[in-house]
Amino acid sequence: MKPKIYKELIDLGDGREISIETGKLAKQAHGSVVVQMGKAMLLCTVVSNYKTSPVDFLPLTVDYREKFAAAGKYPGGFFKREARPSDGEVLTMRLVDRVLRPLFPKDYHYETQVMIQLMSHDEDVMPDALAGLAASAAIQLSDFPFECPISEARVARVNGEFVINPSRAQLEESDIDMMVGASADSVMMVEGEMDECSEEEMADAIKFAHESIKIQVAAQVKLAKAVGKKEVREYEGAVEDEELAKKVHDFTYDKCYAIAKKGSSKAERSLAFGEVKEELLSSFSEEEIEEKADLISKYF
Repeated sequence: MKPKIYKELIDLGDGREISIETGKLAKQAHGSVVVQMGKAMLLCTVVSNYKTSPVDFLPLTVDYREKFAAAGKYPGGFFKREARPSDGEVLTMRLVDRVLRPLFPKDYHYETQVMIQLMSHDEDVMPDALAGLAASAAIQLSDFPFECPISEARVARVNGEFVINPSRAQLEESDIDMMVGASADSVMMVEGEMDECSEEEMADAIKFAHESIKIQVAAQVKLAKAVGKKEVREYEGAVEDEELAKKVHDFTYDKCYAIAKKGSSKAERSLAFGEVKEELLSSFSEEEIEEKADLISKYF
């Protein structure tokens, strides 16, 4: 039986297109897409455990790899296997993580993996600019509790004109190299460098990237609707105590703020914060400390 393939196209406005495809590869993942621009192809798969982890944060792993195999080669030298991630790959992982992490619920402590792999290389396409789009599109096809679709785009300015996801040659001539991460409603992350550009020019570049991101987000929504958006999974959130959180905040906020304003050294601040925590603990009974020690430390 032939797999049913769903595909959406994104027009960059200059004759180039990005396609998002699902239904052919990695069907056992909770969500998977292949994002293609030119000859460059990225496969993104996402999975999330159904059993909570004994931690007080989201154990999210974002992995991005550009392997030699994507260019039809294998590593030279004595070792023929792929080595550890390069600095560029690690930075791309961080860029994607930075935009995805805040969109999961605060009490969602389930191990989650986002795996992005370059399947085919194109020397005119910089694949790191497509990683955020691929990750978000795959999550939209899953049942994860995720606030809204996002995307990332690189914006450059070549000969006075803004370009989305420029080629390496264009980037060398550009005086702006900026990666923007955003949802349809708001910009969430900006990172890059500029060559003596004004604040107004920077704002214009961000706005230009955001307009392209809105189109990419709309394509993800359309693809998820065509495939059939899954119901968000039910999960057991972390135990919270709002009354305790308020008590800790009221007791410590002014004291900690005063310490932070002093401009003392890191060691001095640590000692002062430790004293505040000791004062806080002394306001609880031994039974309360034994029962709620983890929550008190968390809220502090």
